[in-house]
Amino acid sequence: MLVEYAIEGRGASEIAASIERGVASGDLPPGRLLPPMRKLAASLGVNPNTVAAAYRTLRERGVIETAGRNGSRVRERPASTARGSLVIDAPPGVRQISEGNPDTALLPPLHDAFAAAARHHDARPVLYGQAPVDPELARLARASLDSDGVPDGPVAVTSGSLDAVERVLHAHLRPGDTVAVEDPAWASLLDLVPALGLRPVPVPVDDDGPRPEGVERALESGARALIVTDRAQNPTGAVVSASRARELRDVLGRYPRTLLVEDDHGYAIVGAPLHPLAGATDHWVLVRSVAKAYGPDLRLAVLTGDRVTLDRVQGRQALGPGWVSRLTQRAVVELWTSGAVDPVAVAAAYGDRRDALLGALAERGVGAHGRSGMNVWVPVADETGTVARLLHAGWAVAPGARFRISSPPAVRLTVSGLTAHDIGVLADAVARAAAPVQPRSHG
Repeated sequence: MLVEYAIEGRGASEIAASIERGVASGDLPPGRLLPPMRKLAASLGVNPNTVAAAYRTLRERGVIETAGRNGSRVRERPASTARGSLVIDAPPGVRQISEGNPDTALLPPLHDAFAAAARHHDARPVLYGQAPVDPELARLARASLDSDGVPDGPVAVTSGSLDAVERVLHAHLRPGDTVAVEDPAWASLLDLVPALGLRPVPVPVDDDGPRPEGVERALESGARALIVTDRAQNPTGAVVSASRARELRDVLGRYPRTLLVEDDHGYAIVGAPLHPLAGATDHWVLVRSVAKAYGPDLRLAVLTGDRVTLDRVQGRQALGPGWVSRLTQRAVVELWTSGAVDPVAVAAAYGDRRDALLGALAERGVGAHGRSGMNVWVPVADETGTVARLLHAGWAVAPGARFRISSPPAVRLTVSGLTAHDIGVLADAVARAAAPVQPRSHG
């Protein structure tokens, strides 16, 4: 059945905007068939090429998809409907463990760092035309990367890791290209890829990271990029082990033109060592955000990579925001050099809570994953029912649908705010909620 929503506009941008408004309002729900281009052009009194341009724009934005003669439809999960919107509101009295936030008690105070950064700025103000990256930040970042075996390369700074990933993908790929992504994976990343007009190809993940045979299949089928989370994989907590890194590097060596993007957002909150894949292909980047260890609102990530990619990223950045505030960069320098965060202690704090919950779940016969980071991934048979039953029991957890493409149902539990007292109570609730519901007899 064709749409009843009244699409408006005379130009391609106006028509595209009208359709996007319909998607956002729900008047054009996921899967809804759009009018054939010629029919819509006739009803609007415009050239069919104008409608074709509008539909092309919407495809590139990840709002619609076209299947040849079967027409164009609103995507099942359009880019304008973010996976982050699949949230579970926690009513009064319900514990919120679905949001993936760090423990605020483990974040450093920022007053002294910004005060020192302001004094530095007052003495040497940053003006137009200066380098986009604070030299001391670049030096410290590069030294840390060197110690972890990351190949040499320039350092850039972006407004968080997702900003970095978007800029890197945009530097090499074009709408219609395919990108191999972990499945399950970070919800925002799964929103970003189609929003750029790219097509995600799921790669299965186990506790050691992306499975090599899945990566091989994706690259053999034409994926032009691969995105890997090295540690604290969100949502499963996977860590790329030394043996898995060797296997993945072997695969990537057979596809040297692949764009490799590594996300090391677990830096400074994970005790597991980094086993980078960087350098296995011609074009690569490794991104480190300060969000989890130092505070999400700092909105800062550093990245390194091959010179061509970094030149493209910084060149395009110069034509937009120009640079990430050098004041913020300097505050991060102060945080790093003052020892405001003890990475060993932070990793241990999250690890103790995570391991305690995993152990308690295992005692109750519930299998779960969480080798690193602040999340535990619990496979379940009935995702929607488990989420609802846990909410009724006083726990708001994240539905796995936020993170999955084709992987099986699960729920994600964030351990950041848990106390020792919470562990057994939560494990009991999960065991009850995840258990198969016994059919009632009506005889």
